[in-house]
Amino acid sequence: MDLEKWSDSILVERRGRTERKMIEQVRDAVIEASTTFRQDQIDAYKKAIRIEKNEKARWALECILRNAEVAKKKHRYPLCNDTGTPHVYVEMGTDVNLFPGFYNSILEGIKRGLRDLPARPMAVKGRPIERITQKKGLYDDPGQLVPGPFLVEPVSGDKVHITVMMLGGGPELRAKTYRIYHLKNAEKVFKEAAGWAIEEVGRLGCTPCVPAIGIGRTHFEATAFMLRALRHGRFDRHNEWEREIVDLINATGIGPIGLGGKTTALGAFVQIGPQRASGARIVCMRLGCCYDPRKATVTLSY
Repeated sequence: MDLEKWSDSILVERRGRTERKMIEQVRDAVIEASTTFRQDQIDAYKKAIRIEKNEKARWALECILRNAEVAKKKHRYPLCNDTGTPHVYVEMGTDVNLFPGFYNSILEGIKRGLRDLPARPMAVKGRPIERITQKKGLYDDPGQLVPGPFLVEPVSGDKVHITVMMLGGGPELRAKTYRIYHLKNAEKVFKEAAGWAIEEVGRLGCTPCVPAIGIGRTHFEATAFMLRALRHGRFDRHNEWEREIVDLINATGIGPIGLGGKTTALGAFVQIGPQRASGARIVCMRLGCCYDPRKATVTLSY
């Protein structure tokens, strides 16, 4: 027996099993992100229902929570008809050696997840200019929807965390990335960013909203930290600035789906990156909808 060939065949077989397992895990993450509230999200809605005095607003909150319960039970029923564009946040252990085809396995898993969900067909046909005008129409296959560019963050250890986030179009229309002159005052930065959210929340429609804010040195970095805020944000763990943003938005009284009441914002997530010596801070604010953040994480050990 040729031991070298036998050893190579064993490695190929193991790699094949690893790829198949990873594809299925990413597929499941797409479906979970699209159909499932996490426990901290459920608890936040239950708390909002308990404190809400406006009957119409309480009814709207109960409907959102009941819809989430049905979606989780069916596991093929998206939380929202706007199933969203998948964005992938990879936290890569510094001790990890990736197998060939790692990123292709993520792409394949996303494609299968979009088909099996099924997601709403949203991929636009044609060349670049034709995609802007939608001249060629849409693909019928949900799997043709290309995910956003991957974000990769190095972390210590021998694990890889792959988070799939489904980003719907409404919050993207209400998002803003711009500079804020801070005047060496953090409160000014957060109040101005909250002001952006307050300007748009009445037009969002699907409140209570969930603003995510990233602060960085460049527009790319601010957007990356906004996505990091979505990845790590929890409704049961807010710092003082996140609570202030929630309070400022809730003071508008717009309430769930615009019916008035106490809960216009369910929560807020903030991530602050490195800063440069400057009088301005680049801030990205995404005004998430009542189903955000739609996310699920797969952890792989090596």
